[in-house]
Amino acid sequence: MDRQEDGSIMRWELHLQDEDYPQSVKQMEEPPEVLYGRGDVTSLSGMCLAVIGARKATPYGLAVASMAGRIAAESGITLVSGGAMGCDAAAARGALDAGGKTIVVAGVGADCVYPRSSADVYARAPVQGGAVISLAPWGTEPQRWAFLKRNTIIAALSRAVVVSEAGARSGTTSTAMAAISLGREVYAVPGSIFSPESLGANNLIRDGANIIASESDLEMLISRDFGVLRLVREEIATPRGRVLSALVASPMRADDLANHLGMQPLEMLRILSDYEVAGAVVRLPDGRYAPTEQTLLGTR
Repeated sequence: MDRQEDGSIMRWELHLQDEDYPQSVKQMEEPPEVLYGRGDVTSLSGMCLAVIGARKATPYGLAVASMAGRIAAESGITLVSGGAMGCDAAAARGALDAGGKTIVVAGVGADCVYPRSSADVYARAPVQGGAVISLAPWGTEPQRWAFLKRNTIIAALSRAVVVSEAGARSGTTSTAMAAISLGREVYAVPGSIFSPESLGANNLIRDGANIIASESDLEMLISRDFGVLRLVREEIATPRGRVLSALVASPMRADDLANHLGMQPLEMLRILSDYEVAGAVVRLPDGRYAPTEQTLLGTR
């Protein structure tokens, strides 16, 4: 293995024949000859859980990804993600904020950052005992082939893969299929049958993926498949009113929500406007309202 200092972070090139090359990646049909990385190389051989999902995620998908990252950290498991905007970055931040480790499998050179919105994740991962790794040589800019190939590495590194939110045909579903082909466990979070963003995850559940219907479900699956217990923190329940409770169940347009709750449309619009200003709800591009990530996580 070739190593050199990159500031305070170790920079290395890991070759297939090297002792530190992760055995999990060697299980691929054609493992890469070289892995380029920055950070702690030993993190690649520890217990890893991938959390993946849509880039254009809903607040629901972001909240689920963040929760899963936090649970991984509290269970002593390294979080693996692609570092993309949306669910990937939310999962990584959830793990890092909880004091855990994360491995970013980049679609660019391991010394580059893409997208720029994930710069904090790329910076914190190697500092907190994880790593940023890539199949591409140093300095490689974004190329489509690199993002497709890195999906299999995400699956290979991980003992199980959590799908927080995914469309029917996406990079997330391709990563899940790679995990299945490698014999990894796949956990999927159900979503509304009317939501295109949840179709891929719902299909995975239909086809046999482990269903995550609650936070305790994920904790139990991790305990079963990783043989570890989560360090549980005391949670304080946040009360919700009728409007927020209905939106947690399913995002809705203002008129549909008013009809559902037996209220006047103008009154509902006023309530939703107040909630939006307070940061409790957000209006989606299709006109539906949904609780924000902070509301779903109970931090607002």
